[in-house]
Amino acid sequence: MSTASIEVEVPSPFPAETVFKVFNNFHDIAPKVNPQVFKSIETLEGDGGVGTIRLFTFGDDVPFASGKFKQDVIDASTFTYNYTFFEGDNLMGILDSINHHVKIVPSADGGCVFKQTVIYNCKGDEKPSAEVLNFEKELYEKTYKAIEAYAVAHPEAY
Repeated sequence: MSTASIEVEVPSPFPAETVFKVFNNFHDIAPKVNPQVFKSIETLEGDGGVGTIRLFTFGDDVPFASGKFKQDVIDASTFTYNYTFFEGDNLMGILDSINHHVKIVPSADGGCVFKQTVIYNCKGDEKPSAEVLNFEKELYEKTYKAIEAYAVAHPEAY
């Protein structure tokens, strides 16, 4: 079994606490701000905490129809949020799973840095192409910025 990975880092002028709170509402916000990528995100099991399973239905700008993920970690004290895609065509027939590790790191200036490591756990030696990895990295960066803009437009919620 081999792996491939991408690293996403997006600086933010907002405090880590705020970004963490906003990111925890990803399932509600992402389909509103980026419906071309996230048609819907439905909770299948759980209350949003560790163990929750959600179904992503992707939009027209994504070459996949759907994927299921399980929430592995939510830790407000360390601003970490981890989840694993374990089923769906987003596994491209070559992956066992995709692990997402998110950490929001406070900055000295009062802002923070949103850091996301995505690990693609391959069934064999075949890995996602460089094009797929670059596409996904750009998608995560754009989605983060869209979610941040949504939070700015709705300060009462955050």
